Amino acid sequence: MFDIGFWELGLLMVIALLVIGPERLPKVARTVGLLLGKARGIVRSVKADVQRELAAEELKQTLSKQAESNPLHEIIEETRSVASDAKSSLDEASQSLRDTGLKDEDRPSPPKSDSGP
Repeated sequence: MFDIGFWELGLLMVIALLVIGPERLPKVARTVGLLLGKARGIVRSVKADVQRELAAEELKQTLSKQAESNPLHEIIEETRSVASDAKSSLDEASQSLRDTGLKDEDRPSPPKSDSGP
């Protein structure tokens, strides 16, 4: 987090010893350490939250792209189109057969049997 070398840390400890005094220095050092630990925890938590949000947003974008280019949806639409075309062709053929079908007077009468009563 901070780029502090050994000599800078030693100089800070000497200054702290002179300013705070030898009696209160351990207590202040402990308090500073606890505060730094809490600060690191907060930074870590915020960083994890941001990463989770970014991952969630990326997942949403991926899902929306997949929904737009869903090959299964395209196959279903193509199948519906083919089925609709086939149904219309069958309806046309059925209507054509009805229109060209034999009328009642054109149909041959059933054969009469020669065996009488």
